[in-house]
Amino acid sequence: MLSLLPYAKQNSKQLVISLLLLLPLSIASAVQPILVQQAIDRPIKSGDLLGLRWICLVILLTIAIRLAFQSWQGYLVQEVGQKITADIRADLFRHVTSLSTSFFDRTPVGKLITRLTSDVEALGDVFATGAVGVLSDFAAIGTIAIFMFFLRWDLALMLLAMVIPVTGLIIYFQHEYRLANFKARERLSELNSILQENIIGANIVQLFRREKFNAAQHLKVNKQYVDEVNRTVFHDSAVSATLEWIALVAIAGVLWLGGGEIVQKNLTFGELSAFVLFSQRLFDPIRQLAEKFTTIQAGFTAVERINAILQEPIDIRDPEYPKTLPLDGTGEICFDHVWFGYKPDEYVLKDINFTLKAGEKIALVGPTGAGKSSIIRLLSRLYEPTKGKILIDGVDIRDITQAELRRCVGVILQDAFLFSGNIKENITLGEDYTIEQVVEAAELMNVDRFIKDLPESYATQVRERGTNLSGGQKQLLAFARAAIRDPRILILDEATASLDVSTEFLIQQALDRLLVDRTTIIIAHRLSTIRNVDRILVLKQGEVVESGSHEQLIAKQGLYASLYELEMMVSS
Repeated sequence: MLSLLPYAKQNSKQLVISLLLLLPLSIASAVQPILVQQAIDRPIKSGDLLGLRWICLVILLTIAIRLAFQSWQGYLVQEVGQKITADIRADLFRHVTSLSTSFFDRTPVGKLITRLTSDVEALGDVFATGAVGVLSDFAAIGTIAIFMFFLRWDLALMLLAMVIPVTGLIIYFQHEYRLANFKARERLSELNSILQENIIGANIVQLFRREKFNAAQHLKVNKQYVDEVNRTVFHDSAVSATLEWIALVAIAGVLWLGGGEIVQKNLTFGELSAFVLFSQRLFDPIRQLAEKFTTIQAGFTAVERINAILQEPIDIRDPEYPKTLPLDGTGEICFDHVWFGYKPDEYVLKDINFTLKAGEKIALVGPTGAGKSSIIRLLSRLYEPTKGKILIDGVDIRDITQAELRRCVGVILQDAFLFSGNIKENITLGEDYTIEQVVEAAELMNVDRFIKDLPESYATQVRERGTNLSGGQKQLLAFARAAIRDPRILILDEATASLDVSTEFLIQQALDRLLVDRTTIIIAHRLSTIRNVDRILVLKQGEVVESGSHEQLIAKQGLYASLYELEMMVSS
């Protein structure tokens, strides 16, 4: 609960008011049985009709006060709960989007979505219906106990004695409920993961006729989820049933003990009636407490799961005292004895050591798994090197802010990801560029003509993941994104693979203009597309095994030559 206190403090005013309302609410509830006792023992017994009416008016007044304050308190508590939920969701979103790529490599998207949605809602319910409500119920129980002892200590002691076994049962059932609820939420996360995977991969599911297999997989996890939910329902119902029977036993005990006292003339009918009402009023907040504890237990489960994410370390952070790249920098890149592994002691890059001069264009080639993409990820600082360092214009990239690094390095990937929004927004990506700058970048990359053919030109809405655009059109927008930012360094990861021949020709013309005086790294699987680069680095099992121009590497008759000959054989 301590982790939630900062969020509660942000809404301290509403919380304080709702807590202050507990006193009049508790007194209004506890005083009603006393008023009933007074009515029976005095005006009803003596036939004083006027006095009875006055007592009835006071009872109605206490009811009105209780309803008004209860409504006000309920609104305040719900308002605080919603604000806290929104604050936690915002902090969780900011934290998740700041985590390194390695976190997403090992965490299914469906599980993250569950924690960002249903877990946060469960946590909000702790405040909206749980935490303050628990205090309200304790206040009610305490006030009722005081009034009962004031009236008759022996009957009060008997009723309170019944609370002890009830408390033990509630603690046991709530503990079991929490265990079952944790497992149920884990199964729900698995269900969301399966659902998300099957929606994104719907085409593959249908093409390979996996509908029945995936449905069986979903059914299995769904059944496990239902079983765990049933366990939570059982323990929740057990609490309610136990309290119902205890409340009836309490009334019976009051009648048994109080009836004997009446026979012996030690108790009035009014006092007996008051204690019958007290027994109901005492177990009502206990019953509500049990229900709220169920909500709180679900909230505690959510707290554990949310804290597990919030405590995930942000591996890649900006330095406390950042440096800046030199204003006259030209984009020189140096990999200084870099080692890197996605897992400890399993290196995918081994002692990578090379320097790219300003304006130099190099290509990275090699078999699948050689480490080409890992070099790009390190340069973009999606991961940190295990050993060694990477410098741009003589400055370690860990000594500059991530924002400055990514302004300096432009990346065009093979699979361009588009966001919901229009064409202009997918080029600017939230940055402050004018429409004139957007059009200029599109014209530079020869993509303006395709955009103008769209129904609303640059205002055309893009569906989720760009499903209303072809793969080639999405790739063209990725080129415009890079062009508008005018980076010192440009990375092309098989960037023209999704383009048809005619479009690729237009882009190649645009690239010839874009790459002028710009340091460029190209990852290419088609070796025929990189013959004009200044230098080619050939990687194998995480090491640079060859380096040179196309002609020099062909003359060496090494790995590059064999890859090139194989490509020529396949293409012919």
